[in-house]
Amino acid sequence: MPEQIDVLHVDDDPSVLDLTAAYLDRELAAVAVTSVTDPTEAVDRLSEETFDCVISDYDMPGMDGLTFFDALRERDRRVPFVLYTGKGSEEIASQALNAGVTGYFQKGGPEQLRRLANRVDQAVEEHRMREVADRYSTVIDALAYPVYVVDDSGVFTFVNEPFAALTGYDREEIIGSTPDL
Repeated sequence: MPEQIDVLHVDDDPSVLDLTAAYLDRELAAVAVTSVTDPTEAVDRLSEETFDCVISDYDMPGMDGLTFFDALRERDRRVPFVLYTGKGSEEIASQALNAGVTGYFQKGGPEQLRRLANRVDQAVEEHRMREVADRYSTVIDALAYPVYVVDDSGVFTFVNEPFAALTGYDREEIIGSTPDL
C-alpha cells in the first residue's frame, strides 16, 4: 500500500479547495489534503505540522503565493511547493520558477487538475527518495570505505571519493563508464 501524501493547499476560494481536494483524492492512491483559505494561517500551520507538499494560489489577500513560498522556505527548504493559480502570466511563472518552486500550473479543467495531481505525486516521490539518498550518502561518506554502484548493463552510476582514490581516476571519469575503463 502506498505511503500517504499529506498536502497543504492554500487558496482564498473555498470552492477551489474543495474541488482540488476531491480530485487529488480521486487521482492519488493515498492522500490527505488540509485546506486553508488564509496564507498567514497556513504559515502558522507549517510551524506545527509537517506536510509532504504545499499547493498555493498566487493572488490571495494579505500575501501572494510567492511571498508565502518565501515564508515556507524560511521554515523548510525542501518541501515541494506547487503554485496553482488562476491569475497567472508568463512573468509570474518566470518569477516562480526562478524562486525555486517545484511546479507552476494555471487553474483550469480536469486536464490541469490531472497534471497537478501527477506533479504532486512525482514531487513527493522525488523528495522522499532524495531524503533517503541523503541519509545513505551520509552513512557512506562516514564509513570512508570505497563504494560503487553499477546498473544492469555494468555501467558505474555512483562512486564515492574513497573508490575514486583507490582507482586513481576522478569520479567524473568513472561514472558512466564500465569497469574496464
